[in-house]
Amino acid sequence: MKEIATKQAPAAIGPYAQAIKVGEMIYTSGQIALTPEGVMVQEDIELQTAQVLKNLEMVLEAAGSSLQHVIKTTVYLANMDDFLKMNAVYERFMAGHRPARATVEVSRLPKGALVEIECIALEEPHIPG
Repeated sequence: MKEIATKQAPAAIGPYAQAIKVGEMIYTSGQIALTPEGVMVQEDIELQTAQVLKNLEMVLEAAGSSLQHVIKTTVYLANMDDFLKMNAVYERFMAGHRPARATVEVSRLPKGALVEIECIALEEPHIPG
């Protein structure tokens, strides 16, 4: 088991890792719309979703993976009315990749975030050469 950490995504705001890698599997912690410097993106679901997915990209990259190797995501929304806007940004970032997903509405998210996403991914395959 290996802890994954990168300065290209915001530091954990509690006693947890950005991700844990076990063999070829990567389990990310939930990401909210903090910049790598720890500043919350303005209250706009599309901008927040984009920042969350950028954060996940950076964590996955540090673990040797990418959004194209995600097998499952869980999306937490503060308001299910934001589903369509969040989904449009999510679809753009996934670029045709369609991992399994659950989306749930929650009463509150850390730091007043509108969206939080966590994922499970596979390490990018290495081609011998």
